Amino acid sequence: MTSTRVSLAGRTASPSTARAINDRLALHLLKDEGPLTAGQLKSMTGLSRPTIADLVERLRSAGLIAVVGEAGAERRGPNARVYGIVADSAYVAGVDVRARSVAVCVADLLGHTVSEATLPVAADVEPVRAAEATVDLVRRTAREAGAERLHHIGIGAPGLVDPATGELAVTDSLPGWHRELSAALHAGLGAPVLLENEVNLAAVAEQRLGVVRDRDTFVLLWLGHGVGAAVVLDRVLRRGASGGTGEIGFMPVPGTSGLPSATACDGGFHSLASSPAVCELARELGLSADAADDAPAAEAAVRAAVDAGERGEPFLEALAGRIAVGAAAVCAVLDPGCVVLGGEVGRAGGPALARRVEDRLRRMSPLRTQVRAGVVGGGGVLRGAVLTAMDATQNQLFGAP
Repeated sequence: MTSTRVSLAGRTASPSTARAINDRLALHLLKDEGPLTAGQLKSMTGLSRPTIADLVERLRSAGLIAVVGEAGAERRGPNARVYGIVADSAYVAGVDVRARSVAVCVADLLGHTVSEATLPVAADVEPVRAAEATVDLVRRTAREAGAERLHHIGIGAPGLVDPATGELAVTDSLPGWHRELSAALHAGLGAPVLLENEVNLAAVAEQRLGVVRDRDTFVLLWLGHGVGAAVVLDRVLRRGASGGTGEIGFMPVPGTSGLPSATACDGGFHSLASSPAVCELARELGLSADAADDAPAAEAAVRAAVDAGERGEPFLEALAGRIAVGAAAVCAVLDPGCVVLGGEVGRAGGPALARRVEDRLRRMSPLRTQVRAGVVGGGGVLRGAVLTAMDATQNQLFGAP
């Protein structure tokens, strides 16, 4: 009996390599298309019936797929078995790290949420204790999900993530325990940890689950307590040489009282669109805004303006003008074709604010740019963390697509 070899890009693949390629193709089809019969796998892959039969048996023996139903009840003869990925064959966790809280989500191999939990963190807590409490929270949430172990853990945190080391940059503005968390989770749970900037993860969630599923290139503007951006070009998240792509709070713009510095973003775009600036603008234009001047206060002010109808028009127009200044600067360099308004302010403004920003942008820039309101919601960073961990797990178990 002679062995079969498959030619790939001028090279010849061994039978074992060909089997791995076929298994990977079938698994990604089952992931993307949902449960399929052997006949459907044959049609979609172009592989022979015996090859599909061997493939199915291998994947069932490995515990990656199982029979999840039958198809063909309307025709004569035996029903065809329908195969699907075994979702509980692996579990992942997403962690959203804030200055005063932590949120955790444990999901199965297909990204379905199984268990969630949150933990408040006191401002004066010792970094080691905060990290230990977070590790314990993730461990307990995994147990509640029935996960004996986690395959990967994704973390979303504010600040710069160094592409070379995968660690958060040292800064006085963020809690010290944020930098210790990745190592603590890896040591305590034995799972690979993937650390990413929170705005980048929000963009991942919007592209996979939200308003830009049809876009390969876009920029997400994060409008919350601070401002930031995530840049996705040709479906690739761009981080920059030092992880600083999207630090638009430091971007010099007209309309501020000065220029930003290397250590403070006052005078940059932050001074126009951060939550304190939004709350101050609301009060200047006769609307109420909580004195806390934080993200919830800005969100409430914007939402009230949207609901106020004509009385809220001056504020929405002024805010749109401010946001358009930053968006125009970003678009002049990147020409993304689409800008998403995320964060608390972007979500609160919704289509009403997005429409006004797009109109202003059209008048300021010759580059045609759509502006859309983010829809993933307050859990976008957490969902992005789960998706990042899920992708890494699937690529390891299935093979990279």
